[in-house]
Amino acid sequence: MFGFGKKEAKTPEERLAELQKKRDWTGLAKAYYELGVEAMDKGDLNWAQLWLHRADTIYSADDDVYDEVGEKLTDDCSDRIGALEEEEDLLYNAVPAQIEEKAGGLEDPQVRVWGLLSAARLVKLGERLARLPGCEVLGQLGWAVDMMFKSFQTPPAQEEYQRLMDVCNALYELNGKAVYYTGEVEVPGGAPFQLFDLNGMMGTEQELNGYIDGHLRLIAALSQGAEELPIAESGAVGCALLPDYYVRTGSAKPEEAPRFKAELDRIWSDYDFVRSGLTWEAVGERLSKYKELDIFG
Repeated sequence: MFGFGKKEAKTPEERLAELQKKRDWTGLAKAYYELGVEAMDKGDLNWAQLWLHRADTIYSADDDVYDEVGEKLTDDCSDRIGALEEEEDLLYNAVPAQIEEKAGGLEDPQVRVWGLLSAARLVKLGERLARLPGCEVLGQLGWAVDMMFKSFQTPPAQEEYQRLMDVCNALYELNGKAVYYTGEVEVPGGAPFQLFDLNGMMGTEQELNGYIDGHLRLIAALSQGAEELPIAESGAVGCALLPDYYVRTGSAKPEEAPRFKAELDRIWSDYDFVRSGLTWEAVGERLSKYKELDIFG
């Protein structure tokens, strides 16, 4: 009898790569869910957050995939995500809570500038990701940051307003594209950055979409002489933290990864900056510096 050995089981990475290559989104959603359940049952809550939110993102973006994975899976995934949201010490919850608390003591323009400073630090990464098919909008972040900064001081032209709206819409549509689940770019001295790593917290591209949408509403309200202006949201302040990347690439404690710590330090430095008495000249200088910063350089 021939002594063939047993076929070795695929690693999670190999299984995910195979499903991505096949573009089997239903299978991919199920695989992420299973990895999330396993991680949660082991008490690895950062990993559970990563995988379960990836599963949720995929099946929430496509009605057919949603139906194919079934209500039993989607309901349990939703329940687990809800349970994770109650974990105050979880990295994904603790940092946004700290940001929101500090934002509560700021004036509306200070919150908006704080978020814009964080968005500026994604410009270089956006330029790299924009080389992926269908992700060209990420290469326009530099223009969008400049346009919003200028519009704090003078009303934009209608063409600029429309272009910013187009950027806003394109960011919203990025989530759900096939490339969102498969695209990646090289990172100097580290593991490749997956486009899906933007999914952390509330979703970086969705936080940017929300920030830009809020800015468009502000411009519209000011142009109409509205007495009540839209309230500034603080979600974009953490948009450059990208915790999914650090969890996925194996950091025992993502918050201790040097690049993550450096970004967190910049967030708190910006908090002190916006409280120190803003001038548009100082904000412009800080934005220019951040736009040239490669957070994965």
